[in-house]
Amino acid sequence: MAAEIVSVTTEEQLQQALAIRIKVFVEEQNVPAEEEADQHDRLIETAHHFLIQDGGEMVATGRVTYYDDETAKMQRIAVLQNYRSKGYGRVLLLAMEERARELGLRYSLLDSQCQAEVFYKKLGYETISDEPFDEAGIPHVRMRKKL
Repeated sequence: MAAEIVSVTTEEQLQQALAIRIKVFVEEQNVPAEEEADQHDRLIETAHHFLIQDGGEMVATGRVTYYDDETAKMQRIAVLQNYRSKGYGRVLLLAMEERARELGLRYSLLDSQCQAEVFYKKLGYETISDEPFDEAGIPHVRMRKKL
């Protein structure tokens, strides 16, 4: 894996990130398109978008927003199907956590699809929700990590 972490700074890069999310969430997982996009999908100071590039192709994306004064919210983490289980998700999340630390945040919070809970546990996250909850028709759990 010769991955490069790209911090999104242009509208073109943002559109590449959104395209990955559409493939993963809308096309693969049947999340309604109107639920997938939100007010953070812009180049703004309160949302930090990332891409992972491999050999000129963008293969993964994620974003960091603020949950509260000391907690980052890791969101919209998506890896294209052909690139899963190759370490891209891990590299992406570590870059997102590093940005949260740079922003002075102490904790990372995320809502994981239940099928990905083990992945996040391996990276130090602990489940803090009592029971799974529904988000866009997919069971999720809330997880947290001290940065």
